[in-house]
Amino acid sequence: MGRSRIVMVVSGFPRRSETFALQELLALDGCGLLAAIFATKPGDGSSLHPDCHRILNKVQLLPAGSSVEQAEALVQRLDRKTVTGIHGYFAHTPAEVASHVSARIGIPYGFSAHALDLRKVPGEEMAARAGNAACVIACNPDAAADLSRRGAKVKLLPHGVDLDRFRPAPLTLCEPVRLLAVGRLVEKKGFHILIEAVRRLPFPFYLRIIGEGPERTRLAAAILEAGLSESVELCGGMTHTDLPGQYAKADIILVPSIQTGAGDRDGLPNVVLEAMASGRPIIGSDVGAIGSAVAQGETGMLLPPGDPSALAGALETLVRTPGLSMKFGKAARRLVERDFELGACTERFCRHLETVYV
Repeated sequence: MGRSRIVMVVSGFPRRSETFALQELLALDGCGLLAAIFATKPGDGSSLHPDCHRILNKVQLLPAGSSVEQAEALVQRLDRKTVTGIHGYFAHTPAEVASHVSARIGIPYGFSAHALDLRKVPGEEMAARAGNAACVIACNPDAAADLSRRGAKVKLLPHGVDLDRFRPAPLTLCEPVRLLAVGRLVEKKGFHILIEAVRRLPFPFYLRIIGEGPERTRLAAAILEAGLSESVELCGGMTHTDLPGQYAKADIILVPSIQTGAGDRDGLPNVVLEAMASGRPIIGSDVGAIGSAVAQGETGMLLPPGDPSALAGALETLVRTPGLSMKFGKAARRLVERDFELGACTERFCRHLETVYV
């Protein structure tokens, strides 16, 4: 595909929760398009996903400061002879830094948008940033619609999932039913709603919640107050080394996301595609772009967000109807094979950036 010519500006890197970023950066590097990665702040310090080490030598941490100051620091480190484009991997600070670099040295810039990053930028500012960009990429339909409302010309390029790493395993649905939720412990994931929902279940279950974050203390207190210490476990964060086995041991995957009072919501979380690739039935909230993969009555069950009674009822329906779970799991695997296979998704991403910048 040619020499390395694209600089990527990311936020904190590496981050365990942002596997999608790692996968697309690895793909850019693999096809010879990645010149360097500049991070606007440090990573989260957690365990690294497999293959992350392959690109760590291309990561440079920018000094703390304003976006203009970070852009100037980036320019000073740049080999301008080989760089023909700069891409902000998120729509907030990385895109702002990329735009300043573009203005400073006269190369095109663009940016990708995901979820919260998009909502951190005021509408008029986002419209101007998109209007000056050589490309604007949305990774899910919710982000694409938001950008389109602001007048941006958007390319929808979904993230993919590794179908070899996440593979189906037999479903058992024996009691206690094994439930699994995966995600950062933040309000928008709706895990406090999940704890209230499972408290109402009339059958034995064991729920594992994988992830770390600021809501851990609140969730631990809710588990204790509900008398669920023997049935609900906060497991901490895990990488792709461990997650496939966790999906294989689970009967049902729960994605109880909500929109917060501040307007934050998920796009299409990693857990949805990983669970579907693992052939697991999903019960998810109809918020953000979750419904672009979890089709009600086809690949899972889609519920109103923030409703513990509806969530408990859907769980009981799946447990009492094992054939439905198997149907959902098989259909989910077929859908990700068709629409979200990692190699096909990252190839589209790389080819689009090559067309724009090289």
